[in-house]
Amino acid sequence: MSLFSKAKWRPVKNFTNNGQDKVLGVVVHIMEGTLEGSEAWFNNPASQASSTFGTGKDGELRQWVDTADRAWAQAAGNRTYISVENEGHGGDVLTDKQIEANAQVLAWASKVHGFKLQLAQKVGDPGLAYHALGGSAWGGHTSCPGSRIVAQLPLILRRAQEINKIVVTTKPAPSYAPFPGASFFKFGKKSPIYLAVGKALVKAGYKGYKVGPSTTWGPADERGVKWFQQSKAELKGDADGKFGPKTWSLLKVPKS
Repeated sequence: MSLFSKAKWRPVKNFTNNGQDKVLGVVVHIMEGTLEGSEAWFNNPASQASSTFGTGKDGELRQWVDTADRAWAQAAGNRTYISVENEGHGGDVLTDKQIEANAQVLAWASKVHGFKLQLAQKVGDPGLAYHALGGSAWGGHTSCPGSRIVAQLPLILRRAQEINKIVVTTKPAPSYAPFPGASFFKFGKKSPIYLAVGKALVKAGYKGYKVGPSTTWGPADERGVKWFQQSKAELKGDADGKFGPKTWSLLKVPKS
């Protein structure tokens, strides 16, 4: 059995015994009702519905189906994902306590079933998903759990990463050179910035240098700026080969 010790074990009648093929991740749902009402519905054979877990607005967490068995929550997604139904209605946001309960489930399931803690971008991706992501294959519930809850999924993910003590590092934003002013660019003048501009033009696809960019500003550089301006729809009206703040910001010249 795969039961989460922090959840109240409240087995329901609707499930497929040993029906879970694997667990790629956790799918977040909204109940359109209450915790008690959903549990009663999942015990009604006529409903043909159930969920692995459920949360109340007060943070109460129940497990209704063992993760070795298959809950009936998201049609074709049932065999490969487990589910969390959340008390509330479409348009709601999850309470802080519900976010915590979902994060606890996600962190536990990731450890037990070995999937990566990340946001699923499409069906078949491991991690944290939501019901509408599956489209018609998952029952066509395009409003479940609603855009406001989908916007909270990164909060659930980050909390689950904290619980599992996963340190997430992000690359620092690239640092670009400040615009030195249009008058800075003069034929024959030397500067490391000109070399950085040339390299940025080459990276953008410019092939007009015979021997490559240099620290001396020349006609090939100016032609490169004009080429770059012509390649950008927002700059075509300014394609004169001269730098202005807009051209500079779009070229993204790294600091030399």
